[in-house]
Amino acid sequence: MHAMEFYGKRSLSSYMDEERKAINQSPNRAPLRTHQQISEQDLHLSPTRSRMTLMPPPSPESPWTLSPLHTPSPSLLYHCIASLHRHEGNIYSIAVSRGLVFTGSESSRVRVWRQPDCIERGYLKASSGEVRAILGYGNMLFTTHRDNKIRMWNVTNSDSFRSKKVSTLPRRSSLFIFPRASPQKHKDCISCMAYYHAEGLLYTGSWDRTVKAWRVSDKQCVDSFVAHEDNVNAIVVNQEDGCLFTCSSDGSVKVWRRLYVESSHTLTMTLKFQPSPVNALALSLSLNTCFLYSGSSDGFINFWEKEKMSGRFNHGGFLQGHRFAVLCLVAVEKLVFSGSEDTTIRVWRREEGSCYHECLAVLDGHRGPVRCLAACLEMEKVVMGFLVYSASLDQTFKVWRIRVLPDDQKKMCLDESNRSDSLKAKIMEYEMSPVLSPSWVEKKLQSSHFQ
Repeated sequence: MHAMEFYGKRSLSSYMDEERKAINQSPNRAPLRTHQQISEQDLHLSPTRSRMTLMPPPSPESPWTLSPLHTPSPSLLYHCIASLHRHEGNIYSIAVSRGLVFTGSESSRVRVWRQPDCIERGYLKASSGEVRAILGYGNMLFTTHRDNKIRMWNVTNSDSFRSKKVSTLPRRSSLFIFPRASPQKHKDCISCMAYYHAEGLLYTGSWDRTVKAWRVSDKQCVDSFVAHEDNVNAIVVNQEDGCLFTCSSDGSVKVWRRLYVESSHTLTMTLKFQPSPVNALALSLSLNTCFLYSGSSDGFINFWEKEKMSGRFNHGGFLQGHRFAVLCLVAVEKLVFSGSEDTTIRVWRREEGSCYHECLAVLDGHRGPVRCLAACLEMEKVVMGFLVYSASLDQTFKVWRIRVLPDDQKKMCLDESNRSDSLKAKIMEYEMSPVLSPSWVEKKLQSSHFQ
C-alpha cells in the first residue's frame, strides 16, 4: 500500500483552532493540514509524566552514518549526538543564541541547554505556557505565550546562567482602570516572530491573520496590519534591506516593505497562491544571492531567487521528497534543512551559481511529525560542520552533528564504499526509498482502520 493511502483524517486536540474550513484536495493526495492541526493524538502517545530521560552521546567508536553519494555534491556524514525525551508536552519552538539552545513547549517553562552537549543550564518561568515561538538576538530573548502576549528576557551565559524578564508586550496601560483588551494585543496565538536588527523592530505573526511591528527600544507597537486571509504561520526578514516575508494557511507567500515616513508596511508582491497551506519560510543569503524557501502541506518546498537588478523574486522551482506536510525550514550557508510530518529531516544543498538543489541526506530518527528545527554552523579545521536541533510531536528533542567533507575526503569515502558491496546496496536502497519510521507507519495503519 502506498504511504499516502493510509493517511486519514483525525480529530484535533482541545487547544487547537475550532473547526477549520475544508481545503481542496486532488484525488491522489491526502487531506492538506496546517502544522497547528497535527497533534499528539495522531501518534496515540502515552500519558505525560514529570521526568526527562537523557540519552548519552555515542562513544568515539560509534559509526557515522554515510549519506547517499551524489555528484557533484560533497559527501555528508551525520549522527545523532543526543536525544532527550521530554514529558512536559510537545515542543513547539527552538532557538539558538550565543552558545545556548532554548526550547518552548506546552509548559510555561522555557528550557535552556548548553551547546553542543545539551547539558541543561536552567529555565525561564512565565505565568503562561504553550510557547509557540522563541527568538534570540544578542542577550535578548523573545517568547510568545498562550495569553497571546510577548515576553522579553535578558539572558546571560557565563559560569552560571542568569535570566530576567524585562517586559511583556503589549504593556499594561495605567489608564485602564478596569481590565480590558489592549488594542495592540493579538487576538489569537502568536505563531512566529522575526527581528530586524538595524531598526530594532520585532515582527510578530498570529493566527488572527495580522502582523504587528514592535519597536523594542520603547516597547511600542508601531504598526499592525491584516496580512492574510487565514492564519499567519511564518515570518522572516531580510537583514540587508528590511524586506518582510510572510506565509499563511491561505496558501500565499507575501512580500512587504516598510514605509519609513508613516512607519507602516505595504504589500509589494504575492509570490504564491495555492490550495495547500504554507507552513514555513527560510531565507538564504550569500554573496550577491538571495533565495526564499517555503514549505507547504502538500510536501513541496518552493523556492524563489531575487533578481539583482529589479529586486523581484522569480520562482526557481520546487524540492520534492517529503511524503507529507513540510512543517519547518532552516537555511544555513548553502544548506536547507526541512522537517516534515513524515517524521524525517531532509538536508538539501544548493549548487553554487545555480538553482540546482539536491538532497544530501534523510535523517530518520523521530517517530512523529518534526515540528520545529534550528541549526548553526560548526567549523572544524577544513571540514564544514553543522549542529541541527529538532523536536517532534513524539515529544523528543534531538541534536544532530553534520559534516560536509571536502573533495579529497569525499573520494576516500567513495573508494571505501566501493569496496563494500553491502554498503553499496544499502545506499542504493536508501536513495530509492527513504522509508518512514516503522512504528509511525504501524500507528498510521492502525488509526486508518477506525476511520
